Amino acid sequence: MKVHNTLGNGFQEVIYQRALAIEFEKQRIHFARELEMTIFYEGIDIGTRRVDFFVEDKIMVELKAIIALNGSNINQCRNYLEAYNLPVGLPINFGANSLEYKRIYNTKHPDSKKDMA
Repeated sequence: MKVHNTLGNGFQEVIYQRALAIEFEKQRIHFARELEMTIFYEGIDIGTRRVDFFVEDKIMVELKAIIALNGSNINQCRNYLEAYNLPVGLPINFGANSLEYKRIYNTKHPDSKKDMA
């Protein structure tokens, strides 16, 4: 990815977030940045969480700047997908020497089945 190739690793997440927003705009990719979304528990509002990016109205993108993605990061992404009722999530790690990412599906969302095919 151009952002990682240009900046390398070692910056805070917010730096990569700003650079990625510039690239999305240049590529004319529709996105919302730091979109605050409500989390519900049994239909009751229990708080909000900001999504780093919500891309093309269906993909949640969570940025990390850590040594490596791990199971905790993947589980966090999966939990957010279920809480927000979104089909696909993409944790992207800019902290490693090589860009790391993983596509995560919300198996409880009807549209995620189409994306897996």
